[in-house]
Amino acid sequence: MKLLDNKVAIVTGATRGIGRAIALRFAEQGCAVAFCGRSRNDQMIAVEQQLLALGVKAKGYAANVADFAAAAAFVNDVMADFGRVDILVNNAGITADSALKRMTEEQWDSVIEVNLKSVFCMTKAVQPVMWRQGAGSIVNISSVVGLAGNYNQANYAASKAGIIGFSKAAAKEFGARNIRVNVVAPGFIVTEMTGDIPEAMKDYWKTRIPLRRPGAPEEVANACLYYASELSTYNTGDVMHLCGGMEDA
Repeated sequence: MKLLDNKVAIVTGATRGIGRAIALRFAEQGCAVAFCGRSRNDQMIAVEQQLLALGVKAKGYAANVADFAAAAAFVNDVMADFGRVDILVNNAGITADSALKRMTEEQWDSVIEVNLKSVFCMTKAVQPVMWRQGAGSIVNISSVVGLAGNYNQANYAASKAGIIGFSKAAAKEFGARNIRVNVVAPGFIVTEMTGDIPEAMKDYWKTRIPLRRPGAPEEVANACLYYASELSTYNTGDVMHLCGGMEDA
């Protein structure tokens, strides 16, 4: 018996990086996976094939989850194809880094919309489904930057801090229907998003991590698996610091 047998999960932003690792880990544990990205491209099809090869039902969707109507339509499509939703992982995210004194309104709005508004839109869309089922697990991906801030990331920090506050409020509202809402706050994780960071900066960050290494997407996926599964039936409103003990996290 696998941890997520007979479950259906939605994972946003799962065509690469952390989201892809989460989708694959869930599939390995018997979970059917509906996932989305900005467009149905070769990258999405490749992830879809990887999931299907693990013996589970899987489908990728092109969806703008930061748009209220589009998020609702996405969930409706998943319900039509899969029949239920047991797990939602809100992972979609972007960066648009800049010193605050130079940050544009567009940089602010784009990051808040993709990172934070998408969590609101998807949670609103999936909540009635989980409410009728009388059970569900929502896992929101924040960041240690949302806890401690970071240079040149006021927009990103605000979005990720907002996810934590939103999740704690939702956990209180949804608990009576056995819908759990938890947060994973990764630190320095090696993904495509961190690929352009100068090596000197990466080396500096490593000195701030007691484990002396960055994390891997698979380690974030394991944390999400814990919250998605029956291993965490009494956890809600949690924030897991997944950062190797990173200073200021």
